[in-house]
Amino acid sequence: MRAFAVFVCLLTAASLSAPLCAQKEKREPLTQDQFDQIAEAGIDPVARVDLYVKFLDEHADTLRGLIKRLKSTARARRVDDELQNFTALMDELGDNLDVYSQRKADLRKSLKGLNGGVQRWQSLLHDYVSEPGFELSLKEALDSSNELAGQAKQIAADQEAYFKVHPDEKGQDRSEPK
Repeated sequence: MRAFAVFVCLLTAASLSAPLCAQKEKREPLTQDQFDQIAEAGIDPVARVDLYVKFLDEHADTLRGLIKRLKSTARARRVDDELQNFTALMDELGDNLDVYSQRKADLRKSLKGLNGGVQRWQSLLHDYVSEPGFELSLKEALDSSNELAGQAKQIAADQEAYFKVHPDEKGQDRSEPK
């Protein structure tokens, strides 16, 4: 009877801990200072997109510095971590772009800087030679950068067409219902 009680306790503990192991870690790619800057930008879409581009450039500089280091397990872990943060930040920017484009916020000014940034980031990611330890993170970063590039180009084309038809809404943070 006692063995059965121990078995039931172990089975219960295992079933309760399984969902915890399956949960994916939520990455926070921004420092507290960067997070504060994003918060200060508030709902200004141009300022926020420009900040994201700036922060992604900073992450890219870190990754660029890691290319030249000697190959080691510690370097591979660091590159993997940096690539995951880089990807999370690109995805976060993509989410913001979705929101702003739905609101018809005039992002054309920021999209020029973003398109240049995406080209730099893709070039950097293509410079990395895949190594054991971060090949999956590199693939995900490349996929995310390609997705962001396509999204930025699509939004730019949509906005050019939209603001030709609605010239009175140029430069606004969001369109107002009419």
